[in-house]
Amino acid sequence: MSVIIDHVTTQTTDLKPSASGHIRTTKEDAERLARAVVEQLDERQAEAIVLLDVEPHTDLADYFVIASATSRRQFGALEDALRHVPDTEHPRREGGSEGGWLLCDYGSVVVHIFDRETRDYYDLDGLWSQADTLLRVE
Repeated sequence: MSVIIDHVTTQTTDLKPSASGHIRTTKEDAERLARAVVEQLDERQAEAIVLLDVEPHTDLADYFVIASATSRRQFGALEDALRHVPDTEHPRREGGSEGGWLLCDYGSVVVHIFDRETRDYYDLDGLWSQADTLLRVE
């Protein structure tokens, strides 16, 4: 048996699913979240923090935050800091200090934390160089 749906009506909202399945919020809310992430990482002494507006270039997210950790211990502190970003649910996480890279997906904001060597190797800063850099903390 097959079912054919010929008409679907939905209400328009500012919430839309991201590629990860998270509910995405407004661009302004996403930017506030990204800046809160940057603040948490900066408080824990992350290096070379960059906030990129990638929304015009991809449907994956509105913002990327990229940062570096100088040691496994600091990597753990940065990972812990991301658990304390205000007003967020726990993001989907991939990786960790053992592999030199951690990805945290908040839906509208994707955070990449690298050790220095892994960051140089993958060069996300260069890959997304066409995106607007909203903030850079050295």
